[in-house]
Amino acid sequence: MAPCVCSKISTADTLVLGTIQILLGIFHVLMWYFLLILYMGQIRGVFGTYEPLTYRVGCTLWGIFFIISGAVLIKVAKHPTPSLVTVSLILNITCIITVIVAVILTIIELSSFHSVSYRNYGQAKLGREVSRILLFSYFLELAVAFTYSIFGCIDLGQESSSLATVAEEAESAF
Repeated sequence: MAPCVCSKISTADTLVLGTIQILLGIFHVLMWYFLLILYMGQIRGVFGTYEPLTYRVGCTLWGIFFIISGAVLIKVAKHPTPSLVTVSLILNITCIITVIVAVILTIIELSSFHSVSYRNYGQAKLGREVSRILLFSYFLELAVAFTYSIFGCIDLGQESSSLATVAEEAESAF
């Protein structure tokens, strides 16, 4: 394998970070589909239906950004170029901004709960539990995006013709 452009992170680590981003993105998109099915089945009652803020703005559908960013990250690990590292860094910063907005919206959603029809209470409760699970996964995505962004910034500040680290030399021997 070609060594990763980032001098402080190995190619294998970059591949793992990209794969984690893709998996988290797929998880978020599938959770959006689950919430879509869950909230479409509500019955209009006296107190109405439960449509949370994160569902209305499509927060979990923003996982598409994570999928694209992870795919570019894997491309950078396999065929590094300075322009591709820059694109990857921009996408990871976009993911960081997306995650911060999603966390804020999820916290706002979980901090308030309006009464719903007793028929829709179970669906609303399940939807809130899904939001709690997504809240924890947002922090994992934030950590992955920050990790690569920090090392990407370090690399962009250095010359791309620097010597390979011992770990990258060992990986290239295999």
